[in-house]
Amino acid sequence: MSMLDKSCSDFLEVLASKAPVPGGGGAAALGGAIGMALSNMVGNLTVGKKKYAEVEGEVKELIAKGEQVIEELKKLVDEDAAVFEPLSKAYGLPKDTPEQIAYKEKVMEKCSKDACEGPMKIMRKCYEGIKIHERMGQIGTNLAISDVGCGVVFLKSALISGMLNVVINLNTIKDQEYVKKNRAEMEQLLAEGSKIADATLELVLSKIKK
Repeated sequence: MSMLDKSCSDFLEVLASKAPVPGGGGAAALGGAIGMALSNMVGNLTVGKKKYAEVEGEVKELIAKGEQVIEELKKLVDEDAAVFEPLSKAYGLPKDTPEQIAYKEKVMEKCSKDACEGPMKIMRKCYEGIKIHERMGQIGTNLAISDVGCGVVFLKSALISGMLNVVINLNTIKDQEYVKKNRAEMEQLLAEGSKIADATLELVLSKIKK
């Protein structure tokens, strides 16, 4: 059963328990999806309004892109759980003999790389979502523009949460080329995404402050 088939209460109960999944990655993906949904809500409230007729086509495009981001982030709630569980089990492998140590290191390397992929995908999708919010904040209806601000804050938080999950997995990986490549992308997504998110929030605040 998908994590998202649980009720909100059940999801939070499992999240708060000592169960290995869901964890920070799954929570980040869900939070990002919630943030993206807020931008789409603003878009749907904009469509059909005479005042925004000139940008209606672009708003519809933003909504369609937002729907794709939501679907991908929903999938990543489960994907993150699927790749982390083997890693949590790998930590418990015995290391009493040289053979066991070598086998554990091999399994840990593979599982750590697999566990790193999920939060990297979450970061990429959150960055996409932040870019959509940037434009929605510029052309969406002012009657609900505060929700663009709420949404972009969710996505920035999810972006940072994804980064934390990438870092903790990179720390156990010995393949330095892999580490270097993923760390560079992670840092770029975090820096650029945070900058755009902060600017979008400032734009929203400028529109709602009296």
